[in-house]
Amino acid sequence: MCLAQDTPYIMLDEPTSYLDIRYQYETLDLLQQLNSQGRTVVVVLHDIAQASRYADHLIVMRNGALFAEGTPHDVVSPSLVSSVYEIATNVYADPVSQTPVVTPV
Repeated sequence: MCLAQDTPYIMLDEPTSYLDIRYQYETLDLLQQLNSQGRTVVVVLHDIAQASRYADHLIVMRNGALFAEGTPHDVVSPSLVSSVYEIATNVYADPVSQTPVVTPV
C-alpha cells in the first residue's frame, strides 16, 4: 500500500521475517532505494548485521527504553551487545560492506 500510495514515510516492523535470504536483501535494497529518493524509512530489525548494513542511524532499545543511538559503527560493539542481550560476542567488519557483524563467542 505504501508503495502504491507513494507515501513520504514508511514504517515497517520486521519486514524480512519469514522471507528467504534473497528476498530479505531485495526488500532491504528496495527500502534503501526509496530512502535515497527522499522517503523517510523506519524499520524494526532484530538482525544486527542487516540493520548495520542498511541503516544510516540505529536506535537500540532495552526493556522498552532507549539504550543507544548513532551510526552502526558508533553503536555496535561487544560491550553494547553484552549489555543489551547478555551474551559475549565478537564484532567484526563485514568483508563486503565493512559494516558491523556480530558473532557469539
